Amino acid sequence: MTVNPAGAAGIRVKTARDIEATGDPGALDRYLIDSADSGGVIAVVEHLLAPLTLAAPIHRHSREDEYSLVLAGRLGVFEEGDEIVALPGELVFKPRGRWHTFWNAGEEQLRVLELIAPGGIEQLFRQLAEPGGEYDPATLPPLAAQYGCDVDFEATMPLMQRHGLVF
Repeated sequence: MTVNPAGAAGIRVKTARDIEATGDPGALDRYLIDSADSGGVIAVVEHLLAPLTLAAPIHRHSREDEYSLVLAGRLGVFEEGDEIVALPGELVFKPRGRWHTFWNAGEEQLRVLELIAPGGIEQLFRQLAEPGGEYDPATLPPLAAQYGCDVDFEATMPLMQRHGLVF
């Protein structure tokens, strides 16, 4: 991170080389603001998903609200049984406590800016990107529970089949 040359307190620039990324080109997360950078108030993660890629199984979290700003592509969203597609420039609010997931609903790369308030769950994203951190029905539920999340693989499979999605 570089500090403003004038030395102004609080003004910082995160350069491209300072931005941590996890995953692979088909499902990449870029950590723009970590919850540790904001005193836990917010985390900002850019999700990049290949066509017809599901970001996560259907899940709900008890601690965070998520706001997804579509930068490029088509964002498919499932929330409590409803499905929508959001386009570039549109913002989707996913409140805590509600079952949801999202996917790339188009034929080009999806870029989504995810604002998470309060921050903290981005640490789960990092753990899932580590070797052995796959979306395994046996290991993901207890890991997600550590972050106040529930996961529903049974409900996820019909969604994946309906839209031809992969993890």
